[in-house]
Amino acid sequence: MKKVIQKLALTLCLIMILTTFAGCGVKGTDEKVEDKGDYKNSGEKVELNYAFWNKEQEPIFRKLADEFEEKNPNIKVNIEIIPYEQYLTKLEVAAQGGTAPDLFWMNGPNFIKYAKSDVLKPLDSVIEKDSYNMSVYPESLVDLYTYEDSIYGMPLTWDTIGLFYNKEIFDEAGIDYPDETWDWSKLEEVSKQLTDEDKGIWGIAATCTDQQGFYNTIFQNNGYIVSDDKTESGYDKPETIKGVKCWVDLVDKGYSPTYEQMTDTKAEDLFASGKVAMMYAGSWMTIKFSNSETIANKYDIEILPKMENRATVIHGVSNVMYEGTEYPEETWKFMKFLSSKEAGEVLAKEVSLLPAHEGALPAYFESDSGLNLEAFTKQAEYSYMYPTSLDTMKWLKLQQEYMAKAWSGKMKVEEACNELAEKMNEVLKNEK
Repeated sequence: MKKVIQKLALTLCLIMILTTFAGCGVKGTDEKVEDKGDYKNSGEKVELNYAFWNKEQEPIFRKLADEFEEKNPNIKVNIEIIPYEQYLTKLEVAAQGGTAPDLFWMNGPNFIKYAKSDVLKPLDSVIEKDSYNMSVYPESLVDLYTYEDSIYGMPLTWDTIGLFYNKEIFDEAGIDYPDETWDWSKLEEVSKQLTDEDKGIWGIAATCTDQQGFYNTIFQNNGYIVSDDKTESGYDKPETIKGVKCWVDLVDKGYSPTYEQMTDTKAEDLFASGKVAMMYAGSWMTIKFSNSETIANKYDIEILPKMENRATVIHGVSNVMYEGTEYPEETWKFMKFLSSKEAGEVLAKEVSLLPAHEGALPAYFESDSGLNLEAFTKQAEYSYMYPTSLDTMKWLKLQQEYMAKAWSGKMKVEEACNELAEKMNEVLKNEK
């Protein structure tokens, strides 16, 4: 759980010198799927089906698919968009019926369950056959989609969390922008200074969110969510409780909107409208804010303030291959293309996504030159993988339930965390 991603950090440093959930059960077995290396090119005209959940990104992936088809005239790519709320359920049904897409997006919380089943095809044999260099991707992202020493995912995009701030609000208050010297006490101090009840402005949005919120401060306080062996919750540990309580304290002191207020109006909308001066948010949020008429050109990003140590959560999306695809060679070829430097540069330049391929990072930094996008990649050195287990979605629902009670004042933080740990341990105990 405390694995630091050092290899990627060294790569990113070199680049900078030279110039990132709805659950379901799946049909499965406890036996690991054997990678037989039977990736044979059919040589015929084939059609591949590619599924993912983000409708807004359909045009860019259609463009990439068209470029791939031009280079591979015997392959046609059909794109299927499935809303995330239905995504995994539909994949399960399709897999059970033998009609799942040839390749599709996968996220961390659901990966282990799919990898443990016979739905995904391991990629080790084709990686070895092609002598494919997986070191061009974040090591943590490769690890996140590795199960029992077999790689199942080709990294596509990744993300970390940054401190977003409204420059205009800081300027009007005469306060210096956040920088790398900030710690949590400085964050709290400035949050207080920027809170202006008369203007209806809060210093910070203390959101009840995991990846974009309390996971980061839990790790920064040497706590953990799930133990390395996936058998124990860390929510009843003092370090973890401290990492949750620091956020609730901001709400209680009035420096942040309340849980109810942020339920009525999303924190990102409050930030975009100038009602919130600061918030923790993922690298993917730059797309929303830079396209906003109210906040574009008025905000920037800095690395997260330090607590006991520095930490940020790292996660990302990978493409995975359906075990039952009729065209494994053609599917592998398309997967490689989507994870290439070339495709990564397109994703970076046109939609400002943080590409997995290290060679495309300069294009990402240039995609929105007015922003300190390096803040996201700098933190890779001390990033922590998004916590997962076999039945991640089961305890994520419990986590949201109990954190909501803590944020809304229905339970004390310590009480909520201790009860959550007890419930989570029951889930983890029953995982097989």
